[in-house]
Amino acid sequence: MITELLADLDAESRSLDDLVAGVEDWSLPTPAEGWTIGHQIGHLMWTDKAAVLAITDPESFKAQPLTGDIVDRTAAEAAALPDLLELWRASRAALQEHLARATGKIVWFGPPMSPASMATARLMETWAHGQDVFDALGVVREPSPRIRHVCHIGVRTMGFAFLLNGLAVPEVEVRVELTGPGGELWTWGPEGAENRVSGPALDFAWLVTQRRNRKELAIEATGPVAETWVPIAQAFAGPPGGGR
Repeated sequence: MITELLADLDAESRSLDDLVAGVEDWSLPTPAEGWTIGHQIGHLMWTDKAAVLAITDPESFKAQPLTGDIVDRTAAEAAALPDLLELWRASRAALQEHLARATGKIVWFGPPMSPASMATARLMETWAHGQDVFDALGVVREPSPRIRHVCHIGVRTMGFAFLLNGLAVPEVEVRVELTGPGGELWTWGPEGAENRVSGPALDFAWLVTQRRNRKELAIEATGPVAETWVPIAQAFAGPPGGGR
């Protein structure tokens, strides 16, 4: 499984690499306030390196001073590097190598994760920050079957989203039914669940990465738990985002 996940992570990264490699001006603003294309790629590079540190030296990772501005600050510092594209390529390769050999749980900014979960999280982040870059350049990205990983982590982090918003983790399961890019049906949760979420997989991926406004998405929620979850859905670690 990890081999397939890493192959998809590499493909997702290469898709974004192919786009930004042809862009001369990385100072173009993206939909993320204050972030340029350089910030987006710099953040991915920094997070790759943080993941490698978490795998190779978890004590040093946990000892990092995580001040409130660390994400913005490190993205800005990386955006100023003249060889950022090559550094990002190197950080991706290093992470691929370490994830392929990793065993056991990996410490992280949120709950500890298995190597497979870490690979899925990195793919989700690459896809999400890549969306910001595609939007900044006015390029429409055709969805690929890889968005299933984004949807998967979006489903699995439901309880985490409730906790982040000061709400009790639901005791009931939610049925999620999403239509993939090729018309295939992807499902999670028991078929007979009273709480249900459905819609296009692309819309759900945008929802859980907060890359589109909820009102723009064809996501249907039925039941009190599902109706509470959809507006706060969040696939990424850290405090709730402001959304778009």
